[in-house]
Parts: sequence; structure tokens; C-alpha cells
Amino acid sequence: MDEIRGTAIGTAPVPLSVLDLVTVGVGRTATDALRTSVDIARLAESRGFHRHWVAEHHSMPGVASSSPAVILAHLAAHTERIRLGSGGVMLPNHAPLVIAEQFGTLEALAPGRVDLGLGRAPGTDGATAAALRRTERLEEGADDFPQQLAELTRFLDDDFPDGHPYARIHAVPGPVQGPSARPPIWLLGSSGFSARLAGVLGLPFAFAHHFSAHNTVPALDLYRESFRPSAVLDAPYALIGVSALAADEERDARRQVLTGALSMVRLRTGRPGLIPTPDEAAAYEFTPLEREFVDGWLSNVIHGTPDAVRTGLDDLQKRTGADELMLTVNAHGGEARLRSYELIADAYDLPGGAVRF
Repeated sequence: MDEIRGTAIGTAPVPLSVLDLVTVGVGRTATDALRTSVDIARLAESRGFHRHWVAEHHSMPGVASSSPAVILAHLAAHTERIRLGSGGVMLPNHAPLVIAEQFGTLEALAPGRVDLGLGRAPGTDGATAAALRRTERLEEGADDFPQQLAELTRFLDDDFPDGHPYARIHAVPGPVQGPSARPPIWLLGSSGFSARLAGVLGLPFAFAHHFSAHNTVPALDLYRESFRPSAVLDAPYALIGVSALAADEERDARRQVLTGALSMVRLRTGRPGLIPTPDEAAAYEFTPLEREFVDGWLSNVIHGTPDAVRTGLDDLQKRTGADELMLTVNAHGGEARLRSYELIADAYDLPGGAVRF
């Protein structure tokens, strides 16, 4: 259970972690974004953040995290202690055996440091999902999620029963090569389905508060009510993803979060692109409907000075009872994202000092 439950450090109410979308801003490249991810992981490790997760997204110009396993292998080579994981891998997009092999490889590269977070959404639009899954019947993947999860777990544990069609198939690296640990499985969700399933199976649960805030408390309540102790957890453990950005001045924080808001407006209206610059976002003339969306979106982004962000995070943790807060920063430049994590670490008196790159 130690690999699941973190420890609160400094004055933080619960463990703090990082959710990295590997965002690409206007004037930047995917190479720049991936270098920033390494810098964030190293900063997070030096300051006592518990984990660094990356999320699977496809066909989004402003995101460079379509291949979580590849990115995690790169991060593992540049860190030593911080837990690394997927937040998450979208299980219906992949054969369970492939995921078992990828994360078995990661576990071999970074023993005892890897988390396997799984989601059932496509992580993209319907057309791209159809291209990924080679089928137009997308609902089948979501509906079959419990069966796919069971199959993946069997591959990770190498314990298909005799007579099963896959009994002689082994995910490698894996247990067939000798005693080894395996990454703990987390279920991710933005509604009640995965919350209930995680509870019934006794698995840790990660909720996407950063884009489904109105469902957070009901989903966490459902998870806790459904929870049954298991071999991996004797009590519920839930983290929530939180959009949070701290800057030295409140005005700077507002300018940065507006870039993410404009990016979301464009995504939701079928115009995805690179993350705009603060100047572009400030000059953009929102329609009344877009302004309504932005106001709603920003109401769930905790931003401002470090003290304001700390207060907002403390209040959110009290309201939800989350066991861990996983912070994500959707902003144009890597410098702003790094500075935000640094300021939040300072606000909570986390150990270590600034890491300059």
C-alpha cells in the first residue's frame, strides 16, 4: 500500500502531485514541451511532490502526450525517486497485452516507481477514436471496460487459469521471468462509472476535478460507499486532478490561465490549436457564449498569488476529503508552469529550494 498512499510534506494537508499534459504553446515545439516535462519532473522530485503523471490525448495540437509510456520512460531516465505514471492510459484504445508489456517494461526500468492509471474515454474526438480503435462502434470499448481491465490484470499477474485461451501467453517483462513487482492499477474517471468500479474492486481512484468539477463530490462519495477492501487497499484512497496556477502577481496568474481558457474554447468549438500566448488571449474578443464558458471554466481554476492558491487548495481538499491533490497547469509557456509549481511548493514549505535549469 505504500506505493499508493503518499505522505503529506511541509504544511500541505495531503500529498501533492503533478499531472502533466505536455502542453505546446504558440512559438514552441513538441521538443520544447517534452524538455519542460523533464524540468517539471525534476523540480517536483526535488521539492517532495509524490508523483508525476502524464495523460493520453490524441489529435490535439496543443498537447504532446499521445504516448504516455514513451514519455514515462524518458522521465524515468531523468529522475530517481518520484513516482511516475499514466493519468491515464485509455484502455479501450489498446490491447490489454500491449499495455501490460509497456508498463512491465517501465517497471523494469524504474522498479517500484510506476503507476498504471486507466481511463475508459477515448482521450480525443470520435473520428480520431475510430482511427485508433479501427472501428466505428466506439461504445463497445467503453462497455467492455471491466472485461478489458480483468484481462489486463491477468496479464500483469501472469495468472490466467488453465484452459484459458491466453494461459500460455506471457506479458514480458513480467512475472514469468522471475519474482517482480507490478505497477499498481488506478482507475480514472469524470463520472460515477469508474468511481463505483474502483470501489467494488478495492482500487485507488483518481477523479478529473479539473474538467468535471460538478461531479467531484458525488463521484467520491460513490467511490467510498462502494469500496470493498482488497489485497492492494484496506480503505479508500482518492486523488483529484486540480487546475492550479500560482504567479508572483495576481495579474500575471490571470493572464496565464486565460491562455488555457481560450485554448479550451477553441477545442470545444472544433478549432483545436497550440496554446495561445498571454497577449493573444488578452486581445481575443470572446462572444457572449464564449465568455460564459470561460467564466465557468476559470471558476474551477485555482489561480492567483501563492497564498491565494494555497487557500484555494486547502478549501478544496476540505470540501472533497481528497487524499491527494494532483496539480495541473494549463498555460502557454514552460517558464510559467515551472514557476507555478515552485511557488506552490514554497507556499506549503516543501523541502528543498528552487531548481534552475
